[in-house]
Amino acid sequence: MDERKQEMDEGSIRDQTGQEDLDPFEINFLPEFRKGRGPRKPFVNSFGVVIGDHDYESENSPLEQWTTDTDPAVMAGDQWVHPFKDTGFHSNENRDYFEKGIPPQSGIFMHPDKNSSYKFNLGRGEPEEDSGKRKNGQEQE
Repeated sequence: MDERKQEMDEGSIRDQTGQEDLDPFEINFLPEFRKGRGPRKPFVNSFGVVIGDHDYESENSPLEQWTTDTDPAVMAGDQWVHPFKDTGFHSNENRDYFEKGIPPQSGIFMHPDKNSSYKFNLGRGEPEEDSGKRKNGQEQE
């Protein structure tokens, strides 16, 4: 199956000139990130909630029926994320990666001011119990 036919089967939306017409919630994925990604059109998940239609107040959504007894895990998983229309794709890091092919920089989720292995790195072997006299690696009065 050629690439254009596959994209059409996956719900690709094209304007009259054959150019892809992006939904306002979509980004322009590079071809390598479009293949096998899932449906372009909205879909109904196992809770009966339409995902990808931009109507975030769905009657069947656990968010609309939330109580103190609701387990947040019911809102976890791929069934709650549209493969093309998730707002998370609009972050600068995701746009760089999915639209330009620039991989994320390593260490972006690290805390450079918190080094829990500083004693180990000083050659003392296993980190010792901290007596509470240190804060962020500094001696405290």
